[in-house]
Amino acid sequence: MKAPPVKVMEERIRRGSLSAVIANSGCANAYTGARGYHDALEMAVIGAESLGLSEEEVGVASTGVIGRYLNLPLIRDQCHRVAPNLTRTEEAETLAEKAIMTTDLTEKHSLIRRETFSVGGITKGSGMIAPNMGTMLAFIYTDADVSAPSLRESLRNATRRTFNRVVVDGDMSTNDIALCTATGKAGKVNGAEFSAALEECCRILAIKIAEDGEGASKLLEVTVEGAPGEEEAASVARTVIASPLVKTAVYGADPNWGRVIAAAGRAGVDFDPDRVNLWMGDGIENVPLVTRGEIVVDLARAKALMMGKKVTFILDLDAGDARATAWGCDLTERYVEINGKYTT
Repeated sequence: MKAPPVKVMEERIRRGSLSAVIANSGCANAYTGARGYHDALEMAVIGAESLGLSEEEVGVASTGVIGRYLNLPLIRDQCHRVAPNLTRTEEAETLAEKAIMTTDLTEKHSLIRRETFSVGGITKGSGMIAPNMGTMLAFIYTDADVSAPSLRESLRNATRRTFNRVVVDGDMSTNDIALCTATGKAGKVNGAEFSAALEECCRILAIKIAEDGEGASKLLEVTVEGAPGEEEAASVARTVIASPLVKTAVYGADPNWGRVIAAAGRAGVDFDPDRVNLWMGDGIENVPLVTRGEIVVDLARAKALMMGKKVTFILDLDAGDARATAWGCDLTERYVEINGKYTT
């Protein structure tokens, strides 16, 4: 199910260019029918009026509670007051980031500098995060001169390898959007170098979303190696990341590594469990758990490595040469508290 702002953006980005985006938090404008679609269009009109643009040049984004209508008079009032004070500063980026946060506890920024250009971005996202993005707004920008088709392709690839490999709770959102704008002020750049910088920027933002998952106390990172293809590796990594049993084991610092193997086995990828290798670590040190199907785990050492803020698993399927990484977080009582009383 796509929220009206997403439908409007799908239509607008076919033009290949936007001059501005107006975003709100607190109300998703989702499951709001014809009125919601009209409100999304009107939101773009409000932004256009405030900035002296045509409404087709303005994109829209919303995040928050589903099944609530936008307060357009409030948005109009705020937009008319904010627009004259727009600036290009670090402080302005911080204010924009804070304005789109919902249950987020931390700001999420990224800046990648190359010799001739830069790529930066902000994002929000904490819950309803699953493959195919989540309740996430990501605004990425670059001074590189990149054509709209090339930019679209680079962003698709970057998103596939970053935002689409984050799982906080397995629920998918109605409102997620990742938008990249290019001003062209830095001139033409090497396409491969730009794509790599864009992916790095998105990866940093994606990891920050995972770290700030609702109720999270630990970052979880799963890398799958030796897969038949990259998508197969990603499928296994996402399945492990999404497993509630893996997430709760990470929360409790319980080296119950069999849950990782079990989750991998239901990912729909063929491999021989008697040939796999599995390691666990804290991002600095790794310890072997399984070597070519043989259990070699030191449970005491494994538990000690799970006590920090980051837990990693590396799973070698020994079924090919491809690899992929996915990110998530543990599952805690705090997640239930947040979402059990989200609107009350």
